Amino acid sequence: MKSLNDGDVLEVSATDPGFISDIKAWCSNTKNQFICDEKLDNKWVVQLQKGLGDNKDIQDDKGAVLKEKTLVVFSGDLDKAIASFIIANGAKAMGNEVTMFFTFWGLNILRRPEPVSVSKDFMSNMFSKMMPRGSKKLGLSKMNMAGMGPMMIRKVMNDKNISSLEDLIQTGIKSGIRIVACQMSMDVMGITKEELIDGVEIGGVATYLNAADDSNVNLFI
Repeated sequence: MKSLNDGDVLEVSATDPGFISDIKAWCSNTKNQFICDEKLDNKWVVQLQKGLGDNKDIQDDKGAVLKEKTLVVFSGDLDKAIASFIIANGAKAMGNEVTMFFTFWGLNILRRPEPVSVSKDFMSNMFSKMMPRGSKKLGLSKMNMAGMGPMMIRKVMNDKNISSLEDLIQTGIKSGIRIVACQMSMDVMGITKEELIDGVEIGGVATYLNAADDSNVNLFI
């Protein structure tokens, strides 16, 4: 849509039945116009017009448009991590600035999968060894079944053409989602900056609160 001129029409097809509802919401949020939809065999085909749509921006008491979202990612569960990044990427696709603040167990999502040689004291070393190293080692909040649950979830996602958590993370970073790791939690959990994936910013509570002040949606996951 960014490459089109105002008034141009884009046709999009999808196999997801929820796409019709979502694309209408997307058009409303991004000032584009939903023209029509049609079901052809097992696909839904829609036509969208660049620009000319109604705008439903939410404004603060000073009339400034609120287009920012913040998420606190406290959990280190695979299913909750997937949900966090799906919501964050969706918000970014709808034109929002997004800040994700990772704290405590959520920091494990951002760890590099390979070992990193860093100097740690005894307690920090024990903590980091007991925790999952990176997104591929995360367990489920329910039905973990000694690691079988995450394998099943990942297979179903792959079969349904749903992006993996690792792909969702990279999509978010490339699209400009601000990913902040809590420094205090890193100190407590024995995690160093060198052990985190590229694209992560180190910050504290004030960094998160400043982003939350400018946000009209704030989620704790």
